[in-house]
This record gives sequence, C-alpha cells and structure tokens, in this order.
Amino acid sequence: MNGHARLADIAAQAGVSEATVSRVLNGKPGVSAATRQSVMTALDLMGYERPPRLRQRSNGLVGLVTPELDNPIFPAFAQAIEKALTQHGYTPVLCTQLPGGAPEDEFTELLVDRGVSGIVFVSGLHADTTARMDRYTRLTDRGLPIVLVDGYSEHIDAPFISPDDRLAARLSVQHLVDLGHERIGIALGPRRFVPVIRKIEGFKQAMAQLLGATDVDELISHSLFSVEGGQAAAAQLLARGCTGIVCASDLMALGAIRACRERAMSVPGEVSVVGFDDSPLIAFTDPPLTTVRKPIGAMASAAVQTLLEEVNGAPAKHVELIFQPELVVRGSTGSGPLVNR
Repeated sequence: MNGHARLADIAAQAGVSEATVSRVLNGKPGVSAATRQSVMTALDLMGYERPPRLRQRSNGLVGLVTPELDNPIFPAFAQAIEKALTQHGYTPVLCTQLPGGAPEDEFTELLVDRGVSGIVFVSGLHADTTARMDRYTRLTDRGLPIVLVDGYSEHIDAPFISPDDRLAARLSVQHLVDLGHERIGIALGPRRFVPVIRKIEGFKQAMAQLLGATDVDELISHSLFSVEGGQAAAAQLLARGCTGIVCASDLMALGAIRACRERAMSVPGEVSVVGFDDSPLIAFTDPPLTTVRKPIGAMASAAVQTLLEEVNGAPAKHVELIFQPELVVRGSTGSGPLVNR
C-alpha cells in the first residue's frame, strides 16, 4: 500500500483530514490533544506501528494480580484496569494465579524485585478472612502503594474498592419476590470470603424484611465459584423446594440452570435464576441471564486513580470505596408459583 493510501485510510478512520494525520505522524504542532489521540487510536485499530518519536515513555510499571481468568469477569477487570493505567502512561504487568501455579506472595515478591510503582490486587487473599494480612502490611510499611479490589480487612492501611455485595443480594431477592417467589435460596462460594459474608447478610436482611423469613439457613448453599459449584449448590436448593435461586456469580448461575435442566425443570418457567457480575457474553446465554451488574468500569477507574494518587505522594489511607451494582433483567427470571396458580 502506498503512503498516500495509508494516510487516507487513517484519516477516514480518525475522522480528520490527511494533512492533520501527517502533522501528527511528523510530531508537528497545531493539533489538539484529542485529535492527536484520535489519530493514535486509528493507527492502533488498523494495525499500523506507531512511529518511534510518538511512542510514549512509560511512567513506570504497575503490578496487577488477579485470580485465574476462567471466570470472564476477571479478564474484563484486568482489561479495564490495564486501559486506565495505560491512559496515565503506566505499563501494567499482569500476574494471573493458576491452580498449582505461583501463589500470590511469589508474584508480589517478583513485582517488588522489578521495582513496580504500585500493585493492584483483585480478589486476592485480602478477601479471605482466614488468610494472614501481614503480607500486605509488609508492603504498606515499606511505602509501596497498593489497592485491594473485591475484599476487605480492617488490618491493612490501604484503599479498598468493592461492589455493594449486600445490596446485590437484596436487589436479587426483591426482584424474585416481586415476581411472586417465596421459596428463595442463595448459592455462594466458600463462607470464608468477605463478599460471601456480605451477600449472606444482604440476603438474610431482604428475606426478613420482604417475606418475614428469619430462619433461612437451609436456603443458603455453599460450593465453589464455578459452573460445577453452582450446579451442586443449586441441586441442594432445588431439593429444598426453592423456585428462585440467587447466585454469587454468573458462572454459578449457569451451573444452577444446568441443575434445573437435569431435573427437567424449565428456566424461567418453573425456576428463576439470578446471577452476579454481568460478565461479557452473559447476555447471550440460553436463556439470557438476569443478573446484578458489577460496575467494573467505575471500580477499575477508582482503583487506578487511588493508586496513582499514592504513587504521586498522597499518604496511604485506610478507606473503602463502595460501588452500587444494578439489576439487569433478562430471560432467566419469571413468575413464581403464587402468580402461576
């Protein structure tokens, strides 16, 4: 492809003139920052390499430690955080934990050895109430900025970024009650995790307020945060007569739907299922999943902004920023048995 054709393509993609593209590529003045960014984005989208003079020098490395990426919510989180870091001129270093792979502490040591400016932990050991928190206090004591997403501990002087898990459970129960369900259960991961504890609190509060149900322990089922875990937890709840199932993740909700189908029970005809996260592609399941959307974009932006404030000299503070989830009604919830009669 000749140079003129390439300029024309980039100009069309960016919505600017060829002369403007030429000025940007040659580093000439007289172009606004927004227009310059449009041309850069067009270059990236079309697969062209940026000229060396236009490549930004990184402000530094920032570690991003996540659980395994099997659950689509974690790559979505990682992408949102990486995008925000890149926009601020930092280079993200993604460390993904795998079963049998390097544990979180090894990744942390590796990142510290590489001289990272800070670390963002997503759903790490800070969410596990049985884990030791000194692994984090050692980092804050040495002045390394850290931000902890999806978990909480009063023992760490660092910012926490969380969705309102109690509200998420309440929104789900409210939706099912509005549809006429009374026998509502909740399928969760292991009880030692902070988000699980909070969802149980929200579930119990909603069941008491909306249905007058105070003894709901048999309607709480713990398993793993996976499709198979959701299937096992839902099987217990179905055996206890539940017609509405609230799940702690979208993957668990897919497992719950599988458990219903194993028993020839239709969703949403006989059983309604609500997920949590609103993971990518979850709107395209069969049936499309009703879920509670975790505000990933806002949480990722806040995590990066908070971290970079510390990197730039602001003192670390023990604070939890809580973000509101929202119910997204699709096709996996329908009228309860009282309405169907």
